[in-house]
This record gives sequence, structure tokens and C-alpha cells, in this order.
Amino acid sequence: MPIVTVRALEGRTVEQKRKLAKDITDAVVKNFKVEPDRVTVNFFDMPKQNVARAGKLVIDQ
Repeated sequence: MPIVTVRALEGRTVEQKRKLAKDITDAVVKNFKVEPDRVTVNFFDMPKQNVARAGKLVIDQ
């Protein structure tokens, strides 16, 4: 049972997540030779105040 975790900054639409979930599932099915119902994709939206790049919070960049 492949599980794929996607962590990204908040702001993606539900439609973007739907498309990405489908694309990821298709890739896992093709490469791992499993049925689509065996693939789980988890999305974690990360608030910009909880992520830093180059020593600065993303919300401040």
C-alpha cells in the first residue's frame, strides 16, 4: 500500500490537489504495478508563518 505525502505551502486549490492526486496515483500505479485503490496521497498544507527559507519566515519574504 504505497502512501505518498505532499507537503506544500498553503494556497493550493482543491482542484489543483485533485489533479496532483490523480497524477501521483497514475505514476505509482504504473511504476509499482499496483491497483489505484491501493495508493494513498496525503496533503499537508503548511502555513507560511511555519516555514522559513534562508533564515526568514516565508510570510516575511
